[in-house]
Amino acid sequence: MYRVFRSAKYEQKLNKLDKSEFDRVIKFEQSLKIEPYNGKPLGYEFFREKKFNGKRLIFLVYEQNECVFLVTITDKKLQQIEINF
Repeated sequence: MYRVFRSAKYEQKLNKLDKSEFDRVIKFEQSLKIEPYNGKPLGYEFFREKKFNGKRLIFLVYEQNECVFLVTITDKKLQQIEINF
C-alpha cells in the first residue's frame, strides 16, 4: 500500500473547493493508496493527472519509496504554468 503526501499549495487549493469536490478529491486520494497509477500520464509514467469537474489534480508517483505526492489542483488554462513551476 502506498502512502499519500500533500504539498502546501495542494492543501491551500483543496480547502477552497466546495463540499462535493472536496469529498470527491478525498475519495480519490484514498484510492491512490491502492492504485497509485490511476489517472492520465503527463509525458512520464510517474507524472500524472486526474480530471474532475473541469479541474485537474496533478501528482507524482514514487515507486521506490511507495508513495504519491499530490502537487496541486489546477484548471486547463493554468495547467502548463503549474507544471512548469
